[in-house]
Amino acid sequence: MLKQLAVGLVILFLDQFSKLYISTNFVEGESIPLIKSVIYLTYVNNPGAAFGLFAYKRWLLILVGVGALVATWIFRHQIAKQSKLTRWGITLAISGAFGNLIDRLRLGKVIDFIDLRFWPIFNIADIAIVCGIALLFWEVLRDGRKA
Repeated sequence: MLKQLAVGLVILFLDQFSKLYISTNFVEGESIPLIKSVIYLTYVNNPGAAFGLFAYKRWLLILVGVGALVATWIFRHQIAKQSKLTRWGITLAISGAFGNLIDRLRLGKVIDFIDLRFWPIFNIADIAIVCGIALLFWEVLRDGRKA
C-alpha cells in the first residue's frame, strides 16, 4: 500500500510541476517541437474533460473528481484486499483524477500540453488516468477468462 501511495504522490507532483512549468514559460497556444514531427509541447487550457467533453461544466467535473476521491477513501480497506493489478489501476486513475481536480479547483480548467498532432492535447494526469483504467479493464478481462 505504501508503494502505491508513493507512486501516486510522484505522479501528482510530476503532473503539477509540469503544468506549472508550461503555464509560466509558455503563452496559451504556443507550441514547440520536443521531438520534431512526433511530440510537441503546446499549451492549452481545457475547460472540459477528455476530448473537451462537458466543456464549461466545471462544477460537474469537480463533483465527479471529489466523488472518486471520497469513494476511494471510503472503500480503501476493500481496495487493499484486491489484486495487485486492481490496486495499481486505482492508484494511477485516482492520482490523475486528483491532478486534474487541483487544476479545476484552482483555475476552473485543466492545463494540457502534450501534443501528438493526431490526438487531442493531454497531460501527465490524463496519461495516469488512461493507464489506470486500462489496468482495471485488463483485470476484468483476465478475471472473466478465469471464470
